[in-house]
Amino acid sequence: ISFDTYVDAPVKPYQSGHGLPADGVMGQYSLAAMNVTADVRLGQLQTNLERVRKLASEDQGARYVMVNIPAAQIEAVEAGRVAQRHTAIVGKIDRQTPILDSRIHEVILNPYWTAPKSIIQKDIIPLMRKDPTYLEKNKIRLFDERTREEVPPESVDWSTDDAVKLMFRQDPGKINAMSSTKINFANPYAVYMHDTPSQGLFNKLMRFDSSGCVRIQNVRDLNVWLLRDTPGWDRQTMEATIASRVNTPIAVTNPVPVHFVYVSAWSTGDGVVHLRDDIYEMDGQAALSIGTNT
Repeated sequence: ISFDTYVDAPVKPYQSGHGLPADGVMGQYSLAAMNVTADVRLGQLQTNLERVRKLASEDQGARYVMVNIPAAQIEAVEAGRVAQRHTAIVGKIDRQTPILDSRIHEVILNPYWTAPKSIIQKDIIPLMRKDPTYLEKNKIRLFDERTREEVPPESVDWSTDDAVKLMFRQDPGKINAMSSTKINFANPYAVYMHDTPSQGLFNKLMRFDSSGCVRIQNVRDLNVWLLRDTPGWDRQTMEATIASRVNTPIAVTNPVPVHFVYVSAWSTGDGVVHLRDDIYEMDGQAALSIGTNT
């Protein structure tokens, strides 16, 4: 069989429906998706049909944010229509983004970033052992959690894990792990949504690269939408505040519901079925975990 224009024509929409680059090139992910059997796909559709029915039966709110984890995508929905759609980066397989429902109550411009204990132990301490100037280069300061007094990095024994008892706080700025924005909502998992200085990650095919929190592309557009009913926060004021590099917490006047969901198959109004990799293996079929098996 020749891979000619007649073959290329249906391959591109197939790739698009699977969240793959619609380039007509049969790479490893396209081939892996095509090798999933019809029975397995049917099971995926049935599993997700129940998820979608449950979501449809619940009152999500007139305005809400939906984070679909397998799609690594965020939608801002208003009056039943998608007002904005954002590419996202969600949790790694071993640091999964949780399923949750909450309300966005705060947007912080120029946030401080406080490193979670897991990142201190798994990432920062090993980096400090290799490069003692790592904290200084990344504008991360240490504080005693009880007294809030600053602790000099040279006074810490980096050959042990004792540093996890300290607070690691990164100053606002371009290299801050959350860059311009942190979006807060109450939840028991200590996760949040945020901007990132590493914009190139949004171009990756498999966007499962965070430690559980959700990074948002073009987050400033979402900020404006979230703060629509909050007096004094138009786009111009927000941009000027971000440029000032001053840490600025903003209480959202009308907290916006946010839903983190796990839907790996759905259809759109044009009747096209969209399928995604079951990255966290919640669909009950190992063959659907394409990103982890290739």
